[in-house]
Amino acid sequence: MTMASTVPFFFFLVIFIFCAFCNASTQFKFPALLAFGDSTVDTGNNNFIKTLVKSNHYPYGREFPDQVSTGRFSDGRLVPDLLDSALGIKEFLPAFLDPRLPDSELLTGVSFASAGSGYDDLTAAESEVIPVSKQPKYFKEYIKRLKTVVGEQESMKIVGEALVLISAGTNDFILNFYDLPTRKLQFNTTGYQDFLQQKLQALVKELYDLGCRKFLIGSLPPIGCIPLQITSRFSTDPIARRCVDDQNWDSRVYNSKLEKLSQELQSSLQGSKVVMADIYEPLMDLVSNPRKYGFVETKRGCCGTGFLEMGPLCNALTQPCENASQYLFWDAVHPGEVASAYITHYILKYILPKLL
Repeated sequence: MTMASTVPFFFFLVIFIFCAFCNASTQFKFPALLAFGDSTVDTGNNNFIKTLVKSNHYPYGREFPDQVSTGRFSDGRLVPDLLDSALGIKEFLPAFLDPRLPDSELLTGVSFASAGSGYDDLTAAESEVIPVSKQPKYFKEYIKRLKTVVGEQESMKIVGEALVLISAGTNDFILNFYDLPTRKLQFNTTGYQDFLQQKLQALVKELYDLGCRKFLIGSLPPIGCIPLQITSRFSTDPIARRCVDDQNWDSRVYNSKLEKLSQELQSSLQGSKVVMADIYEPLMDLVSNPRKYGFVETKRGCCGTGFLEMGPLCNALTQPCENASQYLFWDAVHPGEVASAYITHYILKYILPKLL
């Protein structure tokens, strides 16, 4: 990592994490952060299962403390890591897939997510990761273990007051509908959107029955602006490359439905708060106005060519760019830590107040 990449990177984090987030820990009080979903909130659970969908190798984690490749699909920290820091919660850790997680770390941020997964079980099947529908199994183990540490009454209080972050859906569309159109044999776009949200609804109700009350549900990003999707439509021609408009429109329609579903769930689940975290708008702003945020590249990732590399394809043979802070995306799918910090700032300023 060069000095040129280090200075702006850490300057940015100092400004946005320690200044813009400084009041978050006093404004919002959550005893824990519990995450379910895909790579956007997986802090390394896939390290402990047999799958090729891993990122516990170079160059992932290049900007992480001590340059450790933790299994996060990023050059550094993810949005839930940064939320944890802003909210004054302990380090964000993988769940019980890591047998080394000690009892002392139960009162912290815990991820039950699995990179490569989705609401649709078919999404996780070929890559052998854990679908979102199976992740509550590990949450039940968490609750059981938490009860042995703090007792039943206190454990259920922690679960009831915890911030539950759910983030998935992108893999479902990319793997089952756009790039590998398996589900197109069964659904049109509207039908598949509704199918996924039925799965999401079932997940929220299951977590509610287990004691959760405060839900933050991530929207879809502008899928058509993900470098991999640009490549699938426009190849690697730097002049032709642009966001795939029809996929972005699908994301916007899905998010409109998700906003309505969130309101319906809150009305039907007594004592709950269910809020959609709109990440489409802040990401689209980063794509549309890159220089406003210090980015010079938004159409390809920092790793390798940036057109296709992710997971096992982003490795020691596909050297990353010199200055990751100038790239919106770290690999061909995932935003880098600098972009995640902007999204976190947006969530803290505009989304979390809706949970109060």
